Amino acid sequence: MKFLLILLLWVILLVLCWPLALLLLIFWPILWLLSIPFRIFGAVMEALLSLVKALLFLPARLLGGKEKQ
Repeated sequence: MKFLLILLLWVILLVLCWPLALLLLIFWPILWLLSIPFRIFGAVMEALLSLVKALLFLPARLLGGKEKQ
């Protein structure tokens, strides 16, 4: 579904301004490659924050506190 929406938006851009659409088609893989380090950094930060949360809530879990979700 997401792919179809992106394709539809690109076709609309192609009709309105074809040079920009072709430029986007060429540079999209390059932008995707440049975003990989930020995705890895985000995953690492999420894991670290989950670890800190688990360590902070460990005493409550050991004492029998109920977990809210």
